[in-house]
Amino acid sequence: MTIAARCRRAAALILCLAAGVLALLLGASPVHAGVMTQAELARRFPAPLTVGERDAELPIWPLFREGGSGSELAGYVFESGDLAPIPGFSGVPVNLLVAIDPAGRFIGVEVLSQHEPVFQYGLGEAPLFEFVKQYQGVSLKQNIRIETNSRQARQPDAGRVSIDGISRATVSVRIINESVLAAALLVSRRKLGFGAGKGGSSIARVRTDRPETLSFQRLLDDGVLRHLRVTNAQMEKLYAGSDGARLDEEALRQPDAIFIDLYLACVSVPAVARSLLSAASLAKLAPWLEQGDQAILVISSGRHRVPGDDFTRGGIPERLLLRQHQLAIDMRDLDLDLKLVPGLGVPADASLAVFRIPAEAGLDPGAAFDFTVPVTRSKGQFYPERIARELPVSYQIPSRFLIAAAGGASWHDAWQARRLDLLILVCGLVVLALALSRPRKLSGNARRFQWFRGAYLLFTIGFIGYHAQAQLSIVNLTGVIQALASGRSLAFLLHDPLTVALWGFVVVSLLLWGRGTFCGWLCPFGALQECAGKLARLCSLPQWKVSRAMDARLKRLKYVALALILASALTGVAVDTLVELEPFKTAITLNFVRAWPYAAYALALLAISVFIHKFFCRYLCPLGAALALLGRFRLLDWIPRRSECGRPCQTCRHRCDYQAIAPDGKVAYDECFQCMDCVVIHESAQRCAPRLLEIKRARTIPIVSDTGAAP
Repeated sequence: MTIAARCRRAAALILCLAAGVLALLLGASPVHAGVMTQAELARRFPAPLTVGERDAELPIWPLFREGGSGSELAGYVFESGDLAPIPGFSGVPVNLLVAIDPAGRFIGVEVLSQHEPVFQYGLGEAPLFEFVKQYQGVSLKQNIRIETNSRQARQPDAGRVSIDGISRATVSVRIINESVLAAALLVSRRKLGFGAGKGGSSIARVRTDRPETLSFQRLLDDGVLRHLRVTNAQMEKLYAGSDGARLDEEALRQPDAIFIDLYLACVSVPAVARSLLSAASLAKLAPWLEQGDQAILVISSGRHRVPGDDFTRGGIPERLLLRQHQLAIDMRDLDLDLKLVPGLGVPADASLAVFRIPAEAGLDPGAAFDFTVPVTRSKGQFYPERIARELPVSYQIPSRFLIAAAGGASWHDAWQARRLDLLILVCGLVVLALALSRPRKLSGNARRFQWFRGAYLLFTIGFIGYHAQAQLSIVNLTGVIQALASGRSLAFLLHDPLTVALWGFVVVSLLLWGRGTFCGWLCPFGALQECAGKLARLCSLPQWKVSRAMDARLKRLKYVALALILASALTGVAVDTLVELEPFKTAITLNFVRAWPYAAYALALLAISVFIHKFFCRYLCPLGAALALLGRFRLLDWIPRRSECGRPCQTCRHRCDYQAIAPDGKVAYDECFQCMDCVVIHESAQRCAPRLLEIKRARTIPIVSDTGAAP
């Protein structure tokens, strides 16, 4: 084959490999990760603000303001896609950069990425950019109302605030608002002390294992059905002595008439739902509630009904507001036609509505729900003065319907939620440990070994890498170093159970076999490179072997990279930039869906590995360097050797793609990736020269004389 033909084949292979990888990854489950770096945030938040180190527990950065008395906390900045990746109309979450101050007010909101069709192909992005600017100055303690062509003046101390929506983009704007609020509420609870610092698994959960049905009176007595009844006269009394007094003519004419007759119940509690809703209504409601969601049933009659005659179904009610621990929480109408159980003691003409509170809002079922019914009267004709009053309704779910919070250890839920993945990972690690503990038996049949290794590499790429997102990284080590240097807890590690389990196995394997177990079997990007190299060999592409002297020099590069990254982690200088030497985030975590320089770099490394075996792993990987250093404390020299290895036999040395065997036959375990090719050769009667010689000698027929005695 000519050189030109080989080059064409190589180019075609690289293009096919890149297309195949991208097709595989883009079709995989989307896993979002932040795109902001500390340097980029510093550019967006210039002096007098400074951007601190990324938080160890949440993907957020603190903002500090320099003053005469030193630095003070000015707020936090974060990406909504990291904390509340709510899918948009296109199925892809809109990613927003959100900043809030210590009082829970929005410093600003910016759009980082979006794929909403209405903005991509219709209105353009300009209306979206203008929409998110309106969050500046709004407080999380205010209920946010989105209106089209709203002209209401902002009042910082008002309980409600209006934001001007976008015509023809109602759904997208609603989802964006939910993403902004869900992410900001999570940060405010965890970092600003709102909501008693509760979030995640530190809040109670509704029990689903209580099949009881309660009478109407028992519902009222237990407080799971709250009743508010206000007459016109009582409403007028609330306005007495104010500018809103005697403005409601109907109330003055009929003081004993009902202004509002309201019942509230949390029907995400199964016992409450069964007691109030018909069987058909229960079946209708169930598909709309996911784990952690809450649903509020509203039964109302009278003049001031909830949600009101002019309410647009599917929207957020204005006549019923919810707060918990002073934080405003949105409820959205499910637009379901529900029916009550016959015979309940509610007015016959009462209207029904059910409102959903998504789990992302962080509502704690174990704490009080602070409902308010706002009532507004207007005085004046052209520029009317609005006088507001609120009717409070407190709601509390009894403890017998709840599972108590797990003592604030939010990582418990992460381990519980991923128990199936953990089981699969542990089974995979047990299989690998058993196989590696008997290397000669595993390698006794070369064909069987190749099938086992190939299958395990696919398991590493598909399950450990893209599904479980358990790619170990130098970032794991720098995060630990930074936490220890600043005196922070290492509890943040527990929020990623599969990574913790995999690190535990790797530490044990380092003591037994050295770095090769992870680098050769459990690294998804390393397995991806090896598969690319195997595919190249099947296509008869040329393989370039670096000279021994150059190989030795290049292998020092990864130790230099490791030293620079560890130094930057200790000093906090440019660490986010240096760790990008690893392509793991781009290739595995972000599925190559990243800015083109990062994707091009990762693809280039894969392309090089087509011709130079696992180029990145051998010469550039800082994590590999760290594991090589730690692996020097291994207990076993597990690769079997013969006295003839290296003296004179050089078969294994020439076949070692990692160039980890010296001419004298000694194995450099620091550079060994445990591919076990040398063990396969050692056990093969067809490939191992010393064994071939032994077999040949065994087959030698001794010469004897015709007398029967050996000469």
